[in-house]
Amino acid sequence: MIAALAEAIRLIFSGDSALWEIVRLTLLVSGTALLFAALLGIPSGAWLGLREFRGERWLKSVIYTGMGFPPVVVGLVVFLLLSRQGILGPFGWLFTPQAMVLAQTILALPLVMGVTMTAVHAVRPELRLQLRSLGATEGQVMRTVLSEARFGVIVGLVAGFGAAVSEVGAVMLVGGNIEGKTRVMTTAIVLETRQGNFELALALGVILLALAFAANLVAVRLQQE
Repeated sequence: MIAALAEAIRLIFSGDSALWEIVRLTLLVSGTALLFAALLGIPSGAWLGLREFRGERWLKSVIYTGMGFPPVVVGLVVFLLLSRQGILGPFGWLFTPQAMVLAQTILALPLVMGVTMTAVHAVRPELRLQLRSLGATEGQVMRTVLSEARFGVIVGLVAGFGAAVSEVGAVMLVGGNIEGKTRVMTTAIVLETRQGNFELALALGVILLALAFAANLVAVRLQQE
């Protein structure tokens, strides 16, 4: 175990091309998925947090349920959508990074949306009333409330990134774990462990933990500021 860990550390600092190609693709796929989840989830979460309407409880229940989606089920649904018989089949995305981005976006979106909605809803209602009384538009009210709820929004983004970057089942189903094309850190760890290549698996595991720690550290620092 110690020898394998030492070799894993050596691989990380030696600039191993295979290792860092996997890391690069992981960051590209998960970062793109988080970007889409943020662009969709933050405005919609803020809108839901600011309003009360018929069916609100039902819709919020759906979002909270989505925060616990089984990843392998998401992968299955995306696989069927992208298959030749699926409605997205003509795009030819199956077993490509685009399919992985789609699956990870679906997993991250409810987390970003749900946490943003909760954070916005927790902002004092008096602030909204005061802004409207001063003639602020709905867009200005939303931006101000989001600024007040920014710590919660950051937590939602970190949670979304964590769900995306740590996913295995969904990305393996829709990506296929193809070397040099769709192999990311989580799927590579599974493969290398099965093949007995524990050094590379450990190296990827260390980097994955470091990424998770860095994301949470950034969130804590921003909250402190």
